[in-house]
Amino acid sequence: MNRILIQKRLVIAFICFLFPIQLFSQAIFIPPYKNIWTSAPRNIPTQFSTDAPLMGNGDLLATLGYQHDSLRFYISKTDFGRWESRYGHGKKEADVAGSRLVAYLDIIFHNTGKGPQTGDQSFSASQDIWNGETSARIGQNISVTSWVCATKNLIFIKVDALKQNGTVSVKLGAPENETAKLSDGQSKSIIWQTRSFDDHVDIPASASIAMKTINYDTPSQLLIKKGQPLFLAIAVESNFKQKNPLEYVKNSISGFTQKSIPPFLQQHNAWWKRYWQQSNVLLNDSVLMKSYYQGLYTMGACSRDVNFPPGIFGWISSDAPAWNNDYHLNYNFEAPFYALYAANRLEQALPYDAPILAFMPRGKWYAEHVTHTRGILYPVGIGPLGVEVTRQVDTFYTHLHPEGIEKGGMFWQQRSNAAYALLNLGQYWYSTYDTSYAKKIYPYARSVAEFWEDYLKFEEGRYVIYNDAIHEGSGHDINPILSLGLVRSVFNLMIDLSHYLHVNEKEMVKWESILSHISQFPLQTRNGRTVFRYTEKGKDWHPDNGLGIQHIYPANAITLDSDTALLSISRNTIDEMKRWKDYNTSSSFFMAAIRVGYNPDTIYSKLHDFVANTRPNGFINNNVHGVENSCVVTNAVDEMLCMSVGNVIRLFPSLPPQIDASFNNLRANGAFLVSAKRKAGNISDVEIISERGRHLTIVNPWGSKQVKLLRAGKPAELLNGTRFTISTEAGEKIKIMPE
Repeated sequence: MNRILIQKRLVIAFICFLFPIQLFSQAIFIPPYKNIWTSAPRNIPTQFSTDAPLMGNGDLLATLGYQHDSLRFYISKTDFGRWESRYGHGKKEADVAGSRLVAYLDIIFHNTGKGPQTGDQSFSASQDIWNGETSARIGQNISVTSWVCATKNLIFIKVDALKQNGTVSVKLGAPENETAKLSDGQSKSIIWQTRSFDDHVDIPASASIAMKTINYDTPSQLLIKKGQPLFLAIAVESNFKQKNPLEYVKNSISGFTQKSIPPFLQQHNAWWKRYWQQSNVLLNDSVLMKSYYQGLYTMGACSRDVNFPPGIFGWISSDAPAWNNDYHLNYNFEAPFYALYAANRLEQALPYDAPILAFMPRGKWYAEHVTHTRGILYPVGIGPLGVEVTRQVDTFYTHLHPEGIEKGGMFWQQRSNAAYALLNLGQYWYSTYDTSYAKKIYPYARSVAEFWEDYLKFEEGRYVIYNDAIHEGSGHDINPILSLGLVRSVFNLMIDLSHYLHVNEKEMVKWESILSHISQFPLQTRNGRTVFRYTEKGKDWHPDNGLGIQHIYPANAITLDSDTALLSISRNTIDEMKRWKDYNTSSSFFMAAIRVGYNPDTIYSKLHDFVANTRPNGFINNNVHGVENSCVVTNAVDEMLCMSVGNVIRLFPSLPPQIDASFNNLRANGAFLVSAKRKAGNISDVEIISERGRHLTIVNPWGSKQVKLLRAGKPAELLNGTRFTISTEAGEKIKIMPE
């Protein structure tokens, strides 16, 4: 980016910070940040998370790596894989179920011009966060610009010779896999390839890719002339979207010329501009702001297909990704969606529920045959469309971990996975109060509740949880603290849903009784302070991972309205654990600290440390996992600005006083969109849109000062107290300000 453009964007960002409400309403803000690579990505190809540029439209995903004068694009789709209920651990790669690559696309450089010809130092790249356009430099002469179209499953690549003519070759390929069927061909300037998994699978899957060279006749040994770039148009589709994906992709690009590209780029940019206007946040802190929008870009690029959400890595570059790139239900799958509700990215949040709901028949079978209860029991990992990619059909895990496998299901002695999976469904509903969504998730929520009604044991005036491991395979734990939090979440949600839908209201007495008599959170003393214990009997503590605070978040069992003694114990536990850089904790640890009023300056400083430990694409260094931590900063910052757990809105509850901030259209529980500004410690411009006409409870942003309420821009009434409840109408916009 040239210096003038940088200055212009900084000016726009500064003006937006000074006047956020007015300018956001005119929809001019886009994140002015870039991801930068000064050498070739190292973690590609890999079975784990990559450090390479991430591009996608929520269905079609692409990333790229550079080795030995070859730029390889790894192309995948969230719906393409070997969809069989089979874990296959210990078997050859071909037998493993889960996500698969659609294709490789290789651009081979035969003459990169002056400068290094091979090695990491011949590669550099930058990526615009706002629309994902990625520009790579190969040596001193070749530039490659690429982007995945936001509105259609197309990839566009431009190859430029900057100083002198350069020779390149372009080809499609795929990993060798004996269970995959592969066919390919070429017709004039279009080459194509189809990859499929049809045999010995639960659900057949195929995907086709077609590539057309524009401005040049053939993809082999092309002499790219200076000033005459090569354009590549690539179409990709699967059998889940088109009956004949091969004919579809060939026809999609057959008539393409160079003039065909600008309209798609215009549509692409328009989609991303709309995406950034769903909500906006500004801090006078460019480090956190880049990470904030980097996370939202990542989820905008990988989550939109309502039937196929992203797996644990999001982007894959191997045909055998670890854990089958599954939906890991004891936090990994849930975590990347946490931030999307408050950030008002509902389109990206919605795909989460599809595999959870689709697995219900198998979950009912497991409950009947493993725990002998009603309801549903889920294993640790599932796949799409009801497929169970962790099902044991060999003897590897059964032999080495006999208590971890039950009736072929990989449970690791945990009973909490279905309840954990319910959290995001509940959060979507609490933040929208969408009646159709409530009806959609109610059967699942009811089934989870039925399981716990049967599984809980009532003893000596309290409900007790037996034989439920807090960690994978930790043993026959009693009252694991996470499950105690999840049970509270399940029955609170059931009461709220049933009351809202006017169904099963007679059962509320039973659910309220469970909530009144569920065991208290277990405690212990460490270093002279009372802290939470991981279980009442069993594991007491763990040197890493943060399950000891997940009853606070994401289970929402403790809030700032909880008993002061409980809040003190919570803060002691946060201070004793100090899991700010724990790879299995970051998605929940920061939020738990915010939720219980831990020191804001410490949280803010640790967020900076977190960002300093990330790769250029935002994924954590030295962490094998992928998208689960992409929105840690996004989630934490939104909560610092607008907390609404328990349907009580708090403005700027945990932002250090020296930080100026403004936000627009953050989504709060109760279906409210909230905007506000704080500068030099003064809160102003508080505006709230009520989508459903619910009562709004808010903690007085100005302490105990009298507050003036405006409806339709006109003074309506005066409010008194440290918190107050306001009646609203659906679609109404209200403002509050100190009198």
